[in-house]
Amino acid sequence: MAGSTFQTNPVYLHKLLEDCHSGALQLPDFQRSWVWDEERIKSLIASVSRAFPVGALMTLKTGGEVNFRPRPVEGAPDAAGQALPQALLLDGQQRMTSLYQVALRGQVVQTVTPRNKRVQRWFYLDIRKALDPSVDRDEAVIGVPADKLVRSVELDLSTPDKEYATLMYPVSQVLDWDRWQDGFDAYWEGAANKPLRELFRTFKREVLENFRYYQVPVIALDQSTSKEAVCVVFEKVNTGGKPLDAFELVTAMYAMDGHELRKDWYGSAHDKGRHRRLVQTLCPPGQEAGILANVSNTDFLHIVSLFHTRALRRQAAAAGKQGRELPAVSGNRQALLNLPLAAYKQYETQAEQGLERAAKFLHLLRIYRVYDLPYQTQIVPLAAILADLGDAWEHDSHRARLQRWYWCGVFGELYGSAVESRSAKDFLQVPEWLLRGGPEPATVSEVIFRADRLKTMRMRLSAAYKGMNALLMNEGAQDWRSGQKFDHTVFFGENVDIHHIFPKAWCQQQGIAPALYDAIINKTPLSFRTNRIIGGVAPSQYLAQLQAGDGQTPGVAVERLDGYLRSHALDPALLRADDVTAFWADRQQRLLALIAQAMGKTPQADVAGEEGADLFGDTDEGEAEAEAEMVIAM
Repeated sequence: MAGSTFQTNPVYLHKLLEDCHSGALQLPDFQRSWVWDEERIKSLIASVSRAFPVGALMTLKTGGEVNFRPRPVEGAPDAAGQALPQALLLDGQQRMTSLYQVALRGQVVQTVTPRNKRVQRWFYLDIRKALDPSVDRDEAVIGVPADKLVRSVELDLSTPDKEYATLMYPVSQVLDWDRWQDGFDAYWEGAANKPLRELFRTFKREVLENFRYYQVPVIALDQSTSKEAVCVVFEKVNTGGKPLDAFELVTAMYAMDGHELRKDWYGSAHDKGRHRRLVQTLCPPGQEAGILANVSNTDFLHIVSLFHTRALRRQAAAAGKQGRELPAVSGNRQALLNLPLAAYKQYETQAEQGLERAAKFLHLLRIYRVYDLPYQTQIVPLAAILADLGDAWEHDSHRARLQRWYWCGVFGELYGSAVESRSAKDFLQVPEWLLRGGPEPATVSEVIFRADRLKTMRMRLSAAYKGMNALLMNEGAQDWRSGQKFDHTVFFGENVDIHHIFPKAWCQQQGIAPALYDAIINKTPLSFRTNRIIGGVAPSQYLAQLQAGDGQTPGVAVERLDGYLRSHALDPALLRADDVTAFWADRQQRLLALIAQAMGKTPQADVAGEEGADLFGDTDEGEAEAEAEMVIAM
């Protein structure tokens, strides 16, 4: 931010509070509600009463590029909401609202206890304690109920006379003490009470005047401050709470044009909203959410922004611009903040349809749950591409290529970083490749899967680990007990998940290293009931149990069971021989063949020295699970 776009000046507290009351100083509508508890309010009062700093405020002068819908600070009169604000309070809402409520508003304060119980409080300063240097100033600030009766200590402050009698000064009058002082002097009139009247004058000089003459440093951003700068500011000043995201800023800007973006997303009493519609897309019976459950409001804006910025790029190209003159296709934060309402309305329906198609596409690949989704981040370009393709995505050749692009992103582990730039590139390149015979997109052409990566994929932190599980189901893996393929109904009805082939307990008995028996090479999708039959015994034993059956489950013929095993890229003979060493090498090659077919390219061979891993040797269990072991051919 250029130095000329802001000024830092001290402003009297009473002026700031009066501006809050009149509506000259308001909040951007996206600001969250006032939430300070009773103890924090007391601490704030104590700090101001001692003229201690309470931190700077940050304001934005109205009338510039950033045109947020304003709202008054909580508790301000109705007239404040009708006023045209001169500035918006970007940072300091909690402090200013607290001080406004306790010092100027003149009404009981709605707050909460530290245990989050809603209470009503008036705040007082104990005059004697406030002047006693041996007493912590926080202890001189007390909160009393709405009726001003503290029954636990028999304190009654329900009338001004009772305030005078107990030497308890109402914080609601710290900025205007003349009337209270007149009443106090009248109550304690007479020569005998002169020390009490002098005590109050000392209190006024040492405590009350700190409120009247208190100055707050205000960083005032002028009208030239950009949307991007405002967003950066919020990232810096909201370190104590949830950072403000682009959706909230865009919501505030659209509100000035009368559009309720939040209502679009979250709905209302009569409309369940886009978020709920997406969450329920292809939601299985008995489940609360489908595969789109974690698609965020900024993800949705990202998709819309890709369409809008591509349109701008095409317009620039049609006008003769080339190379660096062409605007970038983007869904980054700055692009979202520059997204016009007209563009949002133009593409919102198309973006939602793209997400619905993305859910169908993922189900076709046997990816049914968010828990099993390789990359949440890859949904954005997938949905944008599908929205762009329209019904053409259902054509066999287009769908096959789109699947290849998806698996390259998964097994290349490309959507773990630099997501925004890759999404934009894929959005430009994939439709051209599918519809107009363009070159392979970079996500397809540049990635190479390394064979030894299979040995390091051990947990769901890895996108490729999840992808391998889905790919096995997509290639027709059948349950070993029932022979059923893992379609949507079977997957949820039989509680399918990924399980060990050589059981963990058996491997531990054989002294096999955890990093090896937990690798994806030793995992496959199975139903819950089948996994229970497997238990912790050797493959030769559990296969015999599956063949024999029991009183409730009929046995499986050997030839049929061998077919089920082969559908999981397994050699039945190696399992029946409990030959874990040969199994390891064989399964790795079979899985690599599946990956090669999905990606449309041959995986790179193991790195020298990595061949023939010692199943019984030591391994580095601290290896980062999510580390990508792929090579990008530049």
